Amino acid sequence: MTERMVAKQAPRFEMEAVLPNEEYGKVSLEKNISKDKWTVLFFYPMDLSFVSPTEITELSDRIEEFSELNTEVIGISTDTIHAHRTFIATPRGENGLGDLQFPLAADTNHHVSKSYGVLIEEEGVALRGLFIVNPEGELEYQVVHHKNLGRNVDETVRILKALQEDDPHPLSWKVGQQTL
Repeated sequence: MTERMVAKQAPRFEMEAVLPNEEYGKVSLEKNISKDKWTVLFFYPMDLSFVSPTEITELSDRIEEFSELNTEVIGISTDTIHAHRTFIATPRGENGLGDLQFPLAADTNHHVSKSYGVLIEEEGVALRGLFIVNPEGELEYQVVHHKNLGRNVDETVRILKALQEDDPHPLSWKVGQQTL
């Protein structure tokens, strides 16, 4: 049976990553929490696939919206940092990422993917999981998609804004509408 994660402390991690300046470094949830930041973690199956560049580039193109919401974005797959760097260096027109505005972390030992419940163990890749963690480290939102289904960045921004308002939000609430 799967254990509930929402409304609990998010699993902590520190991983090797390719940073926005294309250098190697580390990312950690603790670092974001210590800076009083919200965190959007998104897992994707693998670099240089067909669906991944579409959602990763849109998240990158909209990084200012996340920054304005006091939110850091971290992408995670089970690929190596070297594969990530190749993915970033590959132009968008060739199914790559081009310039990227947030880090891509390498979960090569699969610990983080497993702790967030998105690892497909028999394939060694992650499902498309998206998690929103508040500045206190509590996991406030999670959604997991099949690896062949991309996510909607508008929906991620909508959910993030709703969580930050801390008011009850009715069915089909849109940004700018009245809350309950």
